[in-house]
Amino acid sequence: MKKEKLLKKLGKRIREIRKAKGMTQADLANDIGKDQQSLQRLEAGKINPSIYYLYEVAKGLGIELEELLMGLNENTKK
Repeated sequence: MKKEKLLKKLGKRIREIRKAKGMTQADLANDIGKDQQSLQRLEAGKINPSIYYLYEVAKGLGIELEELLMGLNENTKK
């Protein structure tokens, strides 16, 4: 899978989970000590986050990192 496609899928997954939990970008960004613009770029697939950034996002969403990454493999339907 190309990097750009993977980053867009990751951003979409983060956005879907965040919205399902009733959180705004500002809420999540504040919870993890990031600015909203950074989270906006992450959800748009415009940045390649570090594993620690993803860990912080998962923690802010109240889920495990594994759950955040679930379904990103192109062979997995999700």
